Amino acid sequence: MRIIPAIDIIEGKCVRLSKGDYETKKIYNENPLEVAKSFEAHGIQYLHLVDLDGAKSSQIVNYKVLEQIASKTSLNIDFGGGLKSDADLKIAFECGANQITGGSIAIKNSDLFKSWIKQYGVNKIILGADTKNEKVAISGWLEESTSDLIPFIKNYQEEGVQYVICTDISKDGMLQGPSFELYRKILEQTPNIKLIASGGISTFDELPKLAELGCEGTIIGKAIYENRISLKQLENYILNN
Repeated sequence: MRIIPAIDIIEGKCVRLSKGDYETKKIYNENPLEVAKSFEAHGIQYLHLVDLDGAKSSQIVNYKVLEQIASKTSLNIDFGGGLKSDADLKIAFECGANQITGGSIAIKNSDLFKSWIKQYGVNKIILGADTKNEKVAISGWLEESTSDLIPFIKNYQEEGVQYVICTDISKDGMLQGPSFELYRKILEQTPNIKLIASGGISTFDELPKLAELGCEGTIIGKAIYENRISLKQLENYILNN
């Protein structure tokens, strides 16, 4: 199972939110590159980079941070947050993203999202299936859509999507453990999907459990920043798996 630390960006700074609420913003570092380099120094190869300003606005905002991390580390970066047009995608890939995550766009403009899958290929496009009460949440989690989570994933799996990041918003940033049952359900009902678990990871012991369920990767955010899981533990996990 891949270990994928998260860096969430607001105004160029590394922050975390609780349950996606912008009012709960906590700044952990003014310099995201410094954070990314510390991940890399501990043998981590992947990074989930989220443009929270972009998620709220109508276009990509923090692409300079992406460019800086991509050019100064060897991390494989998946980038998301407010990618709403072909121009946004072009900027993201030109600035060094290896993959992009599309969430709101997959609901609001499915034709455009499907065209990205065809144009860039299934290894470059991740479906962001963020959820609240098993409904898909969109627009930086400020809106709940009417789409049910599992049919939504199945629909895009039929379009060729392989990678899915699923965040249970009720768990995100709460440090109370991930949605094991939800992930089990998704993996049972959408076989062969490469599911990346996100939200609520709070202790190191949860990682082997997610791997056992069949998750392809897990995104870890606040647990790292609050020192619940050390980079040394993650380094050892990567070396031994």
